[in-house]
Amino acid sequence: MENVIAIVGRSNVGKSTFFNRLIEEKKAIMDGSMSTTRDRHYGYAQWGNRRFTVIDTGGYIQGTDDIFEVGIREQIQLALNKANLICFMVDCREGLTELDKEFAQILRKVNSPVFLVANKSESLQAAMVAPSFYALGFGEPFPISAVNGMGTGDLLDAMLPYLKEAPVLDPDQETPPRFTILGRPNVGKSSFLNVLLGEKRSMVSTTAGTTRDAIDTEYNLYGKHFILTDTAGIRKKAKVDNPIEFYSVLRAIKSMQDSDVCLIMIDAQHGIEAQDVALIALAHRHKKGMVLLVNKWDLTDKEMITADAYRKHLLKKLAPLDYLPILFISTVKKQRIYQSIEQALAVYQNKIKKIPTAELNKVMLPIIETTPPPAVKGKYIKIKYCTQVTSQAPTFAFFCNHPQYVQPNYKSFLENKIRSYFNFEGVPVQVIFKKK
Repeated sequence: MENVIAIVGRSNVGKSTFFNRLIEEKKAIMDGSMSTTRDRHYGYAQWGNRRFTVIDTGGYIQGTDDIFEVGIREQIQLALNKANLICFMVDCREGLTELDKEFAQILRKVNSPVFLVANKSESLQAAMVAPSFYALGFGEPFPISAVNGMGTGDLLDAMLPYLKEAPVLDPDQETPPRFTILGRPNVGKSSFLNVLLGEKRSMVSTTAGTTRDAIDTEYNLYGKHFILTDTAGIRKKAKVDNPIEFYSVLRAIKSMQDSDVCLIMIDAQHGIEAQDVALIALAHRHKKGMVLLVNKWDLTDKEMITADAYRKHLLKKLAPLDYLPILFISTVKKQRIYQSIEQALAVYQNKIKKIPTAELNKVMLPIIETTPPPAVKGKYIKIKYCTQVTSQAPTFAFFCNHPQYVQPNYKSFLENKIRSYFNFEGVPVQVIFKKK
C-alpha cells in the first residue's frame, strides 16, 4: 500500500479521536478506559491532492502478559511494518511518561518518518507542556487537539511532502462488494478473517468481546475484489451491560446495514439460537444477501448427525427464511473458507441480477394462468404483466386490476416461483402489486 499513516502511542492519548477526525466519521470507538481499541482499524482520508490510508492502533503497554495487551503489541508492530509515515501521539495533559520513553525506543528502530503529535493542547497550560516532548528525540512536537481540530491542518501540511500524489479517481469505477461477518461472540468470526487473509488481521481469543470495532479489510487477490468487515459478537440486548459492548454492537449493526452480503456464522456445537434467528430476520428486513456458515464443524460427532440432517434442521428453524445457502466450515482446519467467499460472491451476483421483462413474463404469466389468484369478495384478480423494478434487492411489480385484494399466501407463491426459476439463492425477493 502507498500513503499509509499509522497512529500509535500509549492508551488514552486520543488516537481514535484523531483517527475519526482524519476520516471524517465516527468509525472507531472512543472511551476513557484502557485498551478500548484492540485491532488495527483502517480508514481513508484526503488532504489537498493527497489521499492516504490511516491505521488506528491500540494503546501500547508493557510489562504484562495479559492476552489482549500482548495481542495489541503485535497489532501495533504489524501497523508499523505497513506504514510509511507514523504519528507518535502523546498527551499534553499528562506530560512525558516512562511509557512514552519506552515506546520511543521501539520507534527508533523503524525506518519510516515519525511525527511527534502532542494532543490535548487546547488550553494554554497544556500547550506549554508540549516542548518537554523534545526529550523523545523526534524533533519538534506538533501541538494539536483531536477533539476540536486545532493544529491538525498544520500537522497534515507538514506531512504532505512525504505523501505521494494520488491519481484522479474514476467516477465510473465500480465499488467492490461489501461483505460483513456477523454472529454471536466466540463463533470464530475473527479466525475466519485471519485464515482468509493469511495474517493476524484481528485479535483472536476465547474471551467474549475480543473484537470491538468493525474492522474493514479490502481483499484484492486471485481475481477477487471485495471489502470484508469483521464485527463484534452480538448478544441479546438484555445481556449487554458494558458501554463499550453497546457501541460495538451498534457498529456491527451499522456494518450489516452498509453491506451487500452478510456472512452469518453460528457454532456447530451450540446450534442455531434465538439470537441467530433474530439476526437473520434483521438482515432480511434490510434486504441483504446472506450466507449461513456453520463453523467448528470439525468438532461435531459425524456419527450422531450428518451435514444433510443438520441442514434440514436449520432450514426448518429458519422457515420461512429458508432461502439461505448453508456451508459447513472449520477455521481451524481451514475447511471451505474460500468456498464461503465464492458463495458470497455468487449471492452478490444474484442480488444485482436483472431479469429482462420479456423473459420474466414468458415464465410467470403461464404460471399465473394455471394458478390464478383466488377471488376475494366476488372480485376476480387479473394480472396483466410483470417487470423487475429498481431496488436494493430484487423487486418485481405485478400489474393487475385489484391489487388490494391479492392475498399474502399468493404473494409468497409468486416469490417462490421467481426464486426457483431464476435462482435468487441467498437473496430476499420482494413482490409488489400495482394497479393497471
